[in-house]
Amino acid sequence: MRLLGNILWFLLGGLISGMAWVLTGAFWCITIIGIPIGMQCFKLAAISFWPFGRKIEYGGGAVSFLVNVIWFLVSGWWMALGNLLIGCAWCITIIGVPFGIQFFKIAKLSLSPFGAYIVRE
Repeated sequence: MRLLGNILWFLLGGLISGMAWVLTGAFWCITIIGIPIGMQCFKLAAISFWPFGRKIEYGGGAVSFLVNVIWFLVSGWWMALGNLLIGCAWCITIIGVPFGIQFFKIAKLSLSPFGAYIVRE
């Protein structure tokens, strides 16, 4: 079921969501200081492309918090808003609710991606 969900997800919104992470990571990698942030974006693109069967665990410390604040001010708020709006649109129908929930999961990740770890369920 995860395979079918991931294939449908990729075709019906996951490609756009994952490419947003890749594009954001490429922009962050333009500067030397932004390379660690860009690399994290590339790692998190994987969950955006194939979210079913994976969950996100949050941890981290003071450095993660500081980077999350910078991330939120520069990139995080608009990525979270986009995923939130798409998730709300998917939740209009009963069939779209699992996809909406995945978009909400990615919206939460978009707010504070540093200190987050992807774990298989």
